Amino acid sequence: MGALSTYLLSLLTAAFPFMQRDGPNLPIPSFTQEEIDSGAALRRLNGIAAANALNRYGNNCTAANVKVRREWRALSKDERRQYIKAVKCIMDKPNTIVSQLEVPGAKMLYDAIACLFLVFHRYYLHAFERELGSCGWEQGVPYWEWGLDTNGPHLSPVFDGSDTSLGSDGAFIPNRTAARLDLLGFQEPTIIPPGTGGGCLMKGPFSDMVVRLGPVEVLPSQPFPSAPKEGREENPRCLQRDLNGDPVRRWNTHRNVTELILKYNTIREFQGTMEGDPRVTREAFNTHQAAHGAIGGLAMNPLFSPYDPAFWLTHGMVERLYWIWQLLDFDNRQDVWGTRTFLNIPPSPNITVEDTIDIQPLIGPVKIKDLMNPVGGTPLCYVYS
Repeated sequence: MGALSTYLLSLLTAAFPFMQRDGPNLPIPSFTQEEIDSGAALRRLNGIAAANALNRYGNNCTAANVKVRREWRALSKDERRQYIKAVKCIMDKPNTIVSQLEVPGAKMLYDAIACLFLVFHRYYLHAFERELGSCGWEQGVPYWEWGLDTNGPHLSPVFDGSDTSLGSDGAFIPNRTAARLDLLGFQEPTIIPPGTGGGCLMKGPFSDMVVRLGPVEVLPSQPFPSAPKEGREENPRCLQRDLNGDPVRRWNTHRNVTELILKYNTIREFQGTMEGDPRVTREAFNTHQAAHGAIGGLAMNPLFSPYDPAFWLTHGMVERLYWIWQLLDFDNRQDVWGTRTFLNIPPSPNITVEDTIDIQPLIGPVKIKDLMNPVGGTPLCYVYS
């Protein structure tokens, strides 16, 4: 047995010392409020999902070669530096995938990846993870567990400004007003107070990073770019952050995300609630938006938020929640919900699992049904710990 499969087995047997790994899905236990609030329930659900995944390995994905996506704190300091080095490697590669006639500001590969986020999330994260592999990072993309940082992201090892972090907060800008968020005017407005930064990153591995694309102003009256090439011209500037504990405490605690997983049984309810979709919930802000609000700055721009290296850890956590939710009842959670346009504006057909996601030349086309199994091996092969 390889070191990685031994590691996975130790995780599972620690959570489930008497589990049978060759049977049907493990039952979901009842949790106390203390277990939910402390994060113990979420860890247990993660373990159940990982145990259920053991029955679903396929093709070239095995327990010996599966990528393990771990929380940032679970990485050693040397591993964090290696991951940062791999991200910087992507930033140093020239753009070979997006035409500069179409996107004049996309000088480097990272520029091109950042401007391709109008696709399905799981495959996009997989594409970035694969690109990290070309730069020496063979593990799974890490994730940031928001509930560990309810005291404020600026206190987190993810953002402490050390050489083992993703850089610091932005420089503090005083006298700012609260943001009023009201998606398309469909929902109750959400008020978010300013965070602890607001300006350019002060220190850390990405303090000298250059952002070249965007911004695009997103307003309730104008949720989409007014011109096809808006935000695509070169516009060099620093990376801005405004770390903010308020959204974490309101929407991203251990209780919030655990109840999201346990409460909803359909993809419409689960996805719509996580995304704050006005067709499902009256609350404009929810789990996904709050994660972006916790980072602030460029992360609040829906079109160019992938520029911030923290985006990938944040979306690693978003995918973790979906991964757990799906594997708790895998056979009954194989469908998708939504249309081919954002919020069905303009009206468009429903998405089905027979539809294809294509983000060439970054990565080849694949049918959505082939992305349903995260350890199916065609092309996905990852678990969370």
